[in-house]
Amino acid sequence: MSLRQLSGAQPTFSWKKLGRNDLCWCGSGKKYKTCHEAFDDRLIRYERQGVPVPQRSSLKKATDIQKIKDSAKINMAALDAVAEKICAGMSTLEIDRIVEDVTRKMGGIPAPLDYKGFPKSCCTSINDQVCHGIPSGDDILKDGDIINVDCSTILDGYFSDSSRMFMIGEVSAEKKRLVEVTKECMEIGIKAVRPWTRLGDMGDAVHQHAVKNGYTVVREIGGHGCGFEFHEEPFVSYVSRPGTEMLMVPGMVFTIEPMVNMGGEEIFVDEDNEWTVYTADRMPSAQWEVELVVTEDGCEILCS
Repeated sequence: MSLRQLSGAQPTFSWKKLGRNDLCWCGSGKKYKTCHEAFDDRLIRYERQGVPVPQRSSLKKATDIQKIKDSAKINMAALDAVAEKICAGMSTLEIDRIVEDVTRKMGGIPAPLDYKGFPKSCCTSINDQVCHGIPSGDDILKDGDIINVDCSTILDGYFSDSSRMFMIGEVSAEKKRLVEVTKECMEIGIKAVRPWTRLGDMGDAVHQHAVKNGYTVVREIGGHGCGFEFHEEPFVSYVSRPGTEMLMVPGMVFTIEPMVNMGGEEIFVDEDNEWTVYTADRMPSAQWEVELVVTEDGCEILCS
C-alpha cells in the first residue's frame, strides 16, 4: 500500500518513438510497426488530451510477468501457511516467523523487512489497525479478532504483494460482514479493470459498494504499482471519481487493496512506532489485496 504524494504529480509518457522497422521495445522480436507502434500512438493521443498515462519503462513484458508470478508463488505459499496455523492464542510474532521461514526456504526475501526501517517480515493489523501493524510477541490473537496479514516477496529482483483477512474463532456478525463486504469491494475492483479506461472508474466502483453497505474507505492510503520495485507509480485510490486518475493499459501491474472502515474514514499513525495506522474512532477496519496485470481484455491476477 502506498501514500498519495502531496503534489499529486503523475509521470508523463514523453519519449522518442522507435523507427518502424526497429525491433519492438517489448522484447517480442517483432518489428515495431507490427507490434507496439499502434499501442504507443494511442497512448500519445491520450497524453496530448491531458490524460495521465504510464511510463513505457513501467510496463511489464511477458518475461517480467512470469518473474512476478514466480515471486507470487512464494508470497501465496507464505499466506497459505499462515492460514493453516493461525488461531487464538498465537502471537503476531509467530505469524511473522511463519512468513519469514516459508519465504526464505523457497528462495525469496521478505520485502517489508528493513523497508524504510520496518522491523519485521510482514504486517499484521488487528481489529482497529488499518495497516502496517508490526508483529509482536505481546500481541496475542483472541477469539473474535479479525486480522489482516500482508505479505510481500522479492525473488530475483521482482516483487509480489498480497494480503488476506482472517477471522479468529467466533467473530461477531458485524465484523464478519465487514470482512465479507471488503472482499466484495476488492472483487468489484478487479472486475472494473479494463484496458483504456481510467483508474478512477475502478476506484469509484469500489467506493460505491463500500458506501452502499454503510462503510467508509480510507483516503490517504491505497494501492500502488508493483513488480520492478515494492512501490511504483501509480497511486491507486478507492475514493476516486470516474474519468480521473491514470489510464489503465496492457502490461500495467498494480495492487487492488481497499481499506474499509466500519466507522469513519479518519485515521492516525501510532506516534511510538511511526508505522501502525489506526482508525480514529477505534472501530474495526478490513483489507484484502491482490496484485494484477492489465491485459488486452481485462486483467489477470498474479498474486492473491
